[in-house]
Amino acid sequence: MPLPGRFLTSVLLRREGDLFLFDCGEGTQVSLRGLNLKWKKITAIFISHTHADHITGLPGILMLSSQVDRVEPLYIIGPPKIREFVELSRRVLDMYINYEIVVQEIENPGQPGEVFRQNGYAVTSFPLRHTKPCVGYAFAEDTRPGVFYPEKALGLGVPRGPLWSRLQAGSPVVSESGQTVQPEDVLGPSRRGRKFSFITDTLFTQSACAYVKDSDILICEGMFAKDLEDSAREKKHMTSQQAAAIAKNSGGIGKMGLIHYSPRYMERDLKQLLREAREIFPDTFLTRDGQVLPMPNPD
Repeated sequence: MPLPGRFLTSVLLRREGDLFLFDCGEGTQVSLRGLNLKWKKITAIFISHTHADHITGLPGILMLSSQVDRVEPLYIIGPPKIREFVELSRRVLDMYINYEIVVQEIENPGQPGEVFRQNGYAVTSFPLRHTKPCVGYAFAEDTRPGVFYPEKALGLGVPRGPLWSRLQAGSPVVSESGQTVQPEDVLGPSRRGRKFSFITDTLFTQSACAYVKDSDILICEGMFAKDLEDSAREKKHMTSQQAAAIAKNSGGIGKMGLIHYSPRYMERDLKQLLREAREIFPDTFLTRDGQVLPMPNPD
């Protein structure tokens, strides 16, 4: 339920100028316009499930994107019925769309798998347990080369210049003495990239832990306090403590932000959700509309 000062669920991930939207609740375009971002840079929109509070902002985003010069296609990825929703919205609203929209349905949302990949990263979906097909997402950058050691390159007869770039890119080169120098001769161990994960609208499910493991930031539903665990189970949602258990059991989580609060909790009440979650996973915080979270490389 939208409240004054609290829009419906949506998270925007910015990576090297490209934008990725996770869910698109009512009013998302209003929130987006309040940020100093170029919405035409939205590469893909990932929908967890087709309940209204997670997709009713999508028509507005599609029409908003027609007001700017856009060359690249917009990808919309989600479980079954997302294609029907997009096509019906375009037809009934008689949308003017001047760019390509590519809708990719996850044919079997009950099975995990890679759903989107471009240069340098991949997005995986994994099953959640809600009242209709629902998935979580993990956005992970590819492994990066190790630290480059110039002194090792010079010691092996590789002069400063283009050959160093080739080594750092993972290609062998030939030194001044005619010796082949491999990247591993001058690079440290490979380094993992950044990882972001998103979970909402689900019962507690241990299986999700394997997919969000090592996330620098996990955004996870914490809809109820622990005294309403029975209500959470009935509605197939989680308490903040159950969300914290996912973060704790996954291993390697940098920090977890709670999202998708029940409308029964006003500002002062949200502190209860936070306290209960921190009893299990101390690195928990409350997400806020317009909040910006830096996610530097782990090293």
